[in-house]
Amino acid sequence: MALNKKPVKGMKDILPEEMQIRDYAISVIKETYGKFGFTSIETPCAESIANLTSKQGGDNEKLLFKVLKRGEKLDVAGAASEEDVVDFGLRYDLTVPLVRYYSAHSAQLPSPFKALQIGNVWRADNPQRGRYRQFMQCDIDILGEASNLAEIELILATTTTLGKLGFKGFEIRINDRRLLKAMAAYSGFPEEAYDSVFITLDKMDKIGPEGVKTELLENGFGESCVERYLELYQGLEKAEDGVAYLADMLKGVAETSVTDNLREIIDSVQATKTAGFEMVFDATLVRGMSYYTGTIFEIAIPEFGGSCGGGGRYDAMVGKFTGKEVPACGFSIGFERIIMLLLENGFQIPDRPKKIACLVEKGVEGQALCDVIAKAQAMRETGSQVLVVRMNKNKKFQKEQLMAEGYAEFEEFYKEGLRN
Repeated sequence: MALNKKPVKGMKDILPEEMQIRDYAISVIKETYGKFGFTSIETPCAESIANLTSKQGGDNEKLLFKVLKRGEKLDVAGAASEEDVVDFGLRYDLTVPLVRYYSAHSAQLPSPFKALQIGNVWRADNPQRGRYRQFMQCDIDILGEASNLAEIELILATTTTLGKLGFKGFEIRINDRRLLKAMAAYSGFPEEAYDSVFITLDKMDKIGPEGVKTELLENGFGESCVERYLELYQGLEKAEDGVAYLADMLKGVAETSVTDNLREIIDSVQATKTAGFEMVFDATLVRGMSYYTGTIFEIAIPEFGGSCGGGGRYDAMVGKFTGKEVPACGFSIGFERIIMLLLENGFQIPDRPKKIACLVEKGVEGQALCDVIAKAQAMRETGSQVLVVRMNKNKKFQKEQLMAEGYAEFEEFYKEGLRN
């Protein structure tokens, strides 16, 4: 029986055209983030199962690829539970590995520490457009900075990078988990039910206010709570300044520092941005990760119709490893979705080197072949990309294929006495 040529479900092979754009995007990302002071790091693709199931990753913990113990340690027949056969799993994001890394090496790292991570993660998710089971994430994080300078720098670095990749007219939507909790408290929801309320609120853009109301009532919440909650959002729609509106409505419930913080982030980014985007306060923005403790944000690109990245502040996570809390904030670009949009829009890599193909007839050997290679080496020294290949019998078709790969110039080399 023939072996299966297809990649496993939810994973994909990457052809040369896409790979070139991915490599270019990564080079822009690394160069731009480097200018903002971020340092590249790398963590293993697998983490301790205890770290990956520590209630830090929200629903992503349900999507874990778990790895069986190896060799003599694997005793399936004698196992009483999953714990007896599993000891680690593939990472579902880059944040938990980063915090473990920081917790282990903080004494050797500067403070604040500005980290850049680019790497694959794995989730046993339902594959769809722009969503895979293996996909690359691109994260920047600042650990050790308690002020909103961290949020401002993260947003500016991310948006500057997107601008250099040709994106414009997008939005950075911003909210604060503390504000979400204050709105729920103002409405009369019990604190233990906040997560349930936020899960429903997160569907606002799909099911609308009436759908949110129906679901909250179906979940057993009192009508007075639900009505008061939705009245806040109705008021937001009419307000010229949503942050100022909530600062006024939630006096005595939300600390004024929360809305002041949001206002300063929005105003500072708007005043200093270099890319074509807008900061938008969105009081329905939830972000699914349970580890967020403060500011949260998300990238919305119109042509995708959904989130193309996001992040926020997670000040409590380092303490789970060390017992001592360290302020932390991060932003992740939805790398696969960005690449998908670049490909769909026919993106062309700027300032590509000249691509020259040297076609060498069969029989060109010895010193003659060395002369061809020497000429190719000389052209490479001038910055050209030079391919040396044997000439096919169907030279016309070969050239068409090479032109499709971007080769615009051709040099042909024949045996002695054979010329065009």
